[in-house]
Amino acid sequence: GGQTPLNLTSALDKAGVRILGPSPESIDLAEDRKHFSRILNKLKIPQSPAGTAFSFEQARAIAHRLTYPVMVRPSYVLGGRGMKVVYDDPMLEEYIGQASQVMPGKPILIDKFLDNAIEVDVDALSDGKNVYIAGIMEHIEEAGIHSGDSACVLPPNTLSHAVIDTIKEYTTKLALIMKVKGLLNIQFAVKNGTIYILEANPRASRTIPFVSKATGIALAKLAAKVMVGKELTELLPVALIKNSPPALNYVSVKEVVLPWTRFTNVDVVLGPEMKSTGEVMGIDSDFGRAFAKAELAAGSILPRSGAVLVSLGPERKEDALPVVRDLLNLGFEILATKHTAEFFQKYGLPVKVVQKISEGRPNVVDIIKNRQVKLVINTPSGKRSRADGYHIRRNAVIYNVPIITTLAAARATVEGIKAQKSRDIVVQSLQEYYKA
Repeated sequence: GGQTPLNLTSALDKAGVRILGPSPESIDLAEDRKHFSRILNKLKIPQSPAGTAFSFEQARAIAHRLTYPVMVRPSYVLGGRGMKVVYDDPMLEEYIGQASQVMPGKPILIDKFLDNAIEVDVDALSDGKNVYIAGIMEHIEEAGIHSGDSACVLPPNTLSHAVIDTIKEYTTKLALIMKVKGLLNIQFAVKNGTIYILEANPRASRTIPFVSKATGIALAKLAAKVMVGKELTELLPVALIKNSPPALNYVSVKEVVLPWTRFTNVDVVLGPEMKSTGEVMGIDSDFGRAFAKAELAAGSILPRSGAVLVSLGPERKEDALPVVRDLLNLGFEILATKHTAEFFQKYGLPVKVVQKISEGRPNVVDIIKNRQVKLVINTPSGKRSRADGYHIRRNAVIYNVPIITTLAAARATVEGIKAQKSRDIVVQSLQEYYKA
């Protein structure tokens, strides 16, 4: 099961119900921050600096020790409910007041926010003796966006062999020390070559159907058998267990379906609280084509030509240079507001200026309404999104213009457009991929 069954386990166990799979002790080990930190210290696995608080005063002291921004969340929650990136004391005070209503009496978990880190999801299956690593998924969006809202790629697209080997080692050690019997999901963040563990949950994750489809191995079925007493070596070849995850000669991309068109006035910015209502996937021989298929399945058709509106926070302009260069080389026209355009023009890139809402007509919203742009790249900056940014994002949704709110997704989109322009999409059945 997911988070709700984990939350029910302790009471059921006390009532005398036999629990299959992870024991209440294993679950508490993962959910109790102090117990979990002790395990990580014992195994010498890095973790993001963190603390636990029951009041605003305690939370403020921890946040000042860690330094802002920090990630805050209640323990024992579903779908990232109540999770937020906090930038200062007033935001923290407001959050503590709200979180106490979400899960009264439960501690608030506070982590140092790892900005610009790569997030990695791992699904594994253990019988207490052996560990089969089913899949290592690299998130396309950076750490800080809920895993349920982030696109991901399997096998990893940019991680080095050394990083992957370390992730496998940490996963195996954790599964065995936590005495997991069944599925285990672990989330890591990779920053400057260091692999931090974010959390581990002895349960099925929402990525299990994706990993099962991508690899051709029915993980829920195997987990159910392990939970009633079967050993992994009875269910899978020993060589596959030892050399997991399975080697694949194709790439699978999971993309999320977001319900923006169903809700008026909702901002489309992604964050640590989950908003997606479904998932789709694309498979092909390389990342670009698999990503293009996944976007198509999610209802976002990547353009092959036309104009792209680029609106960036001040701290992200330099990071966007390669994306803008690639789009220009692919034949796109780039439109941007004055300061953004001047920045790119300084580097010799022919970017056309478009007016902000306050500067007159036609402005950034008008060109979206008039369907003069085929793609919008808008990255919100800092703790408060600017008004222009909100109107750009909202109108992109209303007028069905593909909207990208992270630079990582923009880079992936460029790869998808390149793949589309190089050759037509080829379709094969899952069985044909498995056979290959």
